Amino acid sequence: MTDAATLYRLMAWLSPAYPVGAFSYSHGLEYAVEEGHITDAATTRAWLEDVIDLGAGRNDAIFCACAHRAAGAGDGEALAEIVEFAAAFSATAELALETRAQGTAFLKATRAAWPTPALDLLPGDCAYPVAVGVAAAGHGVGLDATLVGYVQAFAANLVSAAVRLVPLGQTDGQRVTAALEPAIVATASRAASLGLEDAGSATLMTDYCSMMHETQYTRLFRS
Repeated sequence: MTDAATLYRLMAWLSPAYPVGAFSYSHGLEYAVEEGHITDAATTRAWLEDVIDLGAGRNDAIFCACAHRAAGAGDGEALAEIVEFAAAFSATAELALETRAQGTAFLKATRAAWPTPALDLLPGDCAYPVAVGVAAAGHGVGLDATLVGYVQAFAANLVSAAVRLVPLGQTDGQRVTAALEPAIVATASRAASLGLEDAGSATLMTDYCSMMHETQYTRLFRS
């Protein structure tokens, strides 16, 4: 696929306008703000860098890469294992809802507007990064571009949540997004050569905040 077509499809699929409901989820950020762990642009950046380098950002990139390779090879058996593994890897019920609901919505929209036989390899609904990886492989979008696009969209959604929650101004939000570029590119680059056995997390506070968010008295977000 040409670079222009690759860029076009990634921009369409990972745009905030794509109907996956990403704006509804904060990945535990809402509770972290309430408890004072995140108070400004600097603490937002530090928190998100850890999520990208050591938490769900890294794991999602691994799942996306594995799904892309399996779909590209037409390996339905490997893809079924990836689907099951990714579904079981969420640390909390809300994080599981976050990735599963977005994955289901992404598949519904993509099957309707951007159909590809690769999506038929999926045994059912799946985590969001798996769905993106399979769609990208089916449409000939390269793995490296897919990973950078996915991780950037993941981070951008959390920055958007922080803009509303901290609150941050729009300019500070863009400063955070710009500052996250090295972490996003590095995570995507590493994930391209990793497998399921490399998945793992060291973001216990994110998991804790997600657990506490479930019973938070006042909430704007679903996770």
